[in-house]
Amino acid sequence: MSEILITPEGYERLKRELEELKTVKRREIVERIKAARALGDLSENFDYQDAKRQQAFLEGRIKDLETVLSRAKVVPRPDNAGEVVHLGSKVTLHDLETGKERTISIVGSFEADPLQDLISILSPLGEAVLGKTAGEEVVVNTPKGEVRYRIVAIQ
Repeated sequence: MSEILITPEGYERLKRELEELKTVKRREIVERIKAARALGDLSENFDYQDAKRQQAFLEGRIKDLETVLSRAKVVPRPDNAGEVVHLGSKVTLHDLETGKERTISIVGSFEADPLQDLISILSPLGEAVLGKTAGEEVVVNTPKGEVRYRIVAIQ
């Protein structure tokens, strides 16, 4: 089994999620199952079947989080954190075609959430900016074609 690179913030966020699932969410599902059982015939009881599906999903997520946390390699911010893009960097990019700017955070693949601008180091954008410095231009191959950015700032 290989290590999973993760930021210190991401590690703490996953630990909190695991704790919430094991304590609060598990208890809520058990209560839903108890209440649904009390309604009688389980074969046609949608609430019971739905609660059991949610329980299976919850247990799967708990197992996934436990696996990730056991294999996690927390990567601290290096001394040159504001100079070179690395795991955990916040990077402001200037789109050379549209002129728009966006700020992204470079994270491990398990932490990635592009809708929240949490970009995996293994994604095309993450790979393009990793190791670069402010002022450099990068080209990212996307499904819609090439996008060119200039790195404006690194935090």
